[in-house]
Amino acid sequence: MASHSHDHGDDHAHGETEPVTDRNHDNSWSANLEKPQYEDDLSLLKRHGIEAVEHTTSGHHVNLVTHKAHGHPEGFLYDALDDRFGDKDVEWEYIEQCGCGGHVVRVHVN
Repeated sequence: MASHSHDHGDDHAHGETEPVTDRNHDNSWSANLEKPQYEDDLSLLKRHGIEAVEHTTSGHHVNLVTHKAHGHPEGFLYDALDDRFGDKDVEWEYIEQCGCGGHVVRVHVN
């Protein structure tokens, strides 16, 4: 598995959690950021959300399905995406709140 070095102010060791993906997706897909590991670790959720976008090839999208514990993604995920991809061909839109309380943000990679 390839090692990824991203500095997003994370103090956690990469070996403690399973990444949301370990391959590039040449299709549209969903990243499950609702697992228990994300409930108490917002920085991990943001980091894995960014990594999911980075692993999505041009012309496709990834649905980032966030944990309900953090509320609406406008309060935490939009700024993280803008900080990382602000000047790149990446656009996102809020889709819906899931029945379980999480939220879906669709990120298009152009």
